[in-house]
Amino acid sequence: MAFPLQRDDTDDRPAEFVEALAKGLAILEAFDESQPDMSLSEVAKKVNLSPAAARRSLITLKTLGYVGQEGKRFHLRPKIMALGSSFYFSAGIAEVLQPDLRSLVERFGDASSVATLDGHNVIYVAHHSRQRARRAAAVAGAVYPAFATSMGRVLIAAKPDEELDRWLEELEPVALTSKTCLDKAHLREELMQVRANGYATTVDQLDYGITAVAVPVRDIEGRTIAALNSSGYTGLVTPEQLVEERLPELRVTASHIASQLGRYPVLATVLRD
Repeated sequence: MAFPLQRDDTDDRPAEFVEALAKGLAILEAFDESQPDMSLSEVAKKVNLSPAAARRSLITLKTLGYVGQEGKRFHLRPKIMALGSSFYFSAGIAEVLQPDLRSLVERFGDASSVATLDGHNVIYVAHHSRQRARRAAAVAGAVYPAFATSMGRVLIAAKPDEELDRWLEELEPVALTSKTCLDKAHLREELMQVRANGYATTVDQLDYGITAVAVPVRDIEGRTIAALNSSGYTGLVTPEQLVEERLPELRVTASHIASQLGRYPVLATVLRD
């Protein structure tokens, strides 16, 4: 399961915007588990480029070592992982976020993650897990629809009313399970409840078998800049259990993460972006 990153509206692009670079990045994002390799025409169609433009970008990426080719089909190469690891280490994620996530998993089992909002998606910045079952892959760098995740709902609920309403108006919800909430009015009610409670819970919204609770991570000015969650298997835990047993510790951990950001200004900056 993979979901594309959001693109800024072309009207907001600065004069220095490099179209060729944007095309190359769009191609890198186009490969996912449903299409791990693609032909030139498939790449061009997926990223809405002409075959000639897609070919130029693919040749450039292949020359740089980010894309490989087998016959007429293209695929990502391991070098692409260096881009993510550069962010991981330069931002201090290993020092700030991973120890707290490991502590939560050691205490409660299951899994814990930190994510930020990117348009209508959440991006997992850090993750730790003991889970083994087949389910939506919650790994660092994973991208999922925000409306269907506990962390996404925490981040959306933190928006001012006008921004939240605009976000919902532009949302095009897709049914990921039979339980996914697609009614925008009902979703707004749930978001208002999240805002009032200071946490969000979800059950089988993103994928079957995922029950989660999430809390905001706030900066020194009180702005929500990220979300922290703990998740377990539906049927083994209920949202009520997560709230009773894990919510207090999640809030303590979120506060600890926030207190550490002063020592890691780069991480604080990227979470606020």
